Amino acid sequence: QFLRTSYFMEGTHYRQQLNPALIPTQGYFNIPVLGSVNATVGSTSLGYQDIIDIIDDSDNFYSNPDFLKRLKDKNDLNVNVSTEILSAGWYKGKNFWSVNVGLRNDIGAAIPKTMFQFMNNMSSREFGDNISDYLGINETINGQKLEINSYAEVGLGFARNITDRLAVGGKVKMLLGIGNLKLNINQIHVETPSVGSSGVTSKASIQVDATLENSSKLLELPENESGDYIDEIDFGSFGFAGYGGAIDLGVSYKLLDKLTLSASVLDLGFIKWSKSNTSIARANAEQTYDLLDPASQQEFMDIVNSGEILNYDMLKLKTEEASEKSRTRGLTSTMVLGAEYALLNDWLVVGALHTGRFA
Repeated sequence: QFLRTSYFMEGTHYRQQLNPALIPTQGYFNIPVLGSVNATVGSTSLGYQDIIDIIDDSDNFYSNPDFLKRLKDKNDLNVNVSTEILSAGWYKGKNFWSVNVGLRNDIGAAIPKTMFQFMNNMSSREFGDNISDYLGINETINGQKLEINSYAEVGLGFARNITDRLAVGGKVKMLLGIGNLKLNINQIHVETPSVGSSGVTSKASIQVDATLENSSKLLELPENESGDYIDEIDFGSFGFAGYGGAIDLGVSYKLLDKLTLSASVLDLGFIKWSKSNTSIARANAEQTYDLLDPASQQEFMDIVNSGEILNYDMLKLKTEEASEKSRTRGLTSTMVLGAEYALLNDWLVVGALHTGRFA
């Protein structure tokens, strides 16, 4: 919240993180690591109360009817956490220069409502000795996406007042990629025989179409002991797995003596992830289970009743042989629009701020 609020606080250097043209009144030096930590959560449908519900009841929040009612068919979620390890700014004549070294983490997800409905429907079923407990399942999940992007940045910024009314600024950033993980689940379809079916049609099926791309030294995707599919995400060793660049651009214009307009676009850039640190896993097959066989029946039950948003046993993603190849991924960019009106000889400023993230 402070980062957004400081946008209209003349003199603070934090607002340059949202618009490089907003020049502070004096130079600055941030204490390493402690100087600035920012966290932002944005969603098209989830609100404050939903987040509280998930935290308070992390195992069964999806069974809350009020939570399900508030969801849209597609629910976008974006989380950004960043910190300045070291930063400083200073005047050199009429020009203002700045440097920074920081860490950035972006998490973007698209979660369909059908996924929460599926988890709720499965959790409401109770497994018993009768095979009828699992008859009549016909659930489809489409369009689930997740991307995690982590990188370090080294930036050099420049800003200048062109006239008494116009100020411009920009920053050039070198990016050091720590990790990128991208999961696309095109479809999950779970089906069992309808109620009243004979034992001849006692086969249940799970059909999955999904792709997982990972470029990182920090994140590893090991397969299970049998080597059948990826069953977890492990932490490896820290290191840079890709390199790239980005720019920030900003402008501020005093339209009237008391009215100032400003705009900026941030993080226009990309990271190219190296071939040697990249692996791709896919799943595009149909798994069948015999509901009359106790072992197969138990396996099917464990999968559909896991209550996990990321269910490795259901996805059964397997790393492709010779899947190593370089990848290029764009950053999560931000557009900022601001307007402020000064009152009472600048004792009071009224401002309006719009930020849009493209994730």
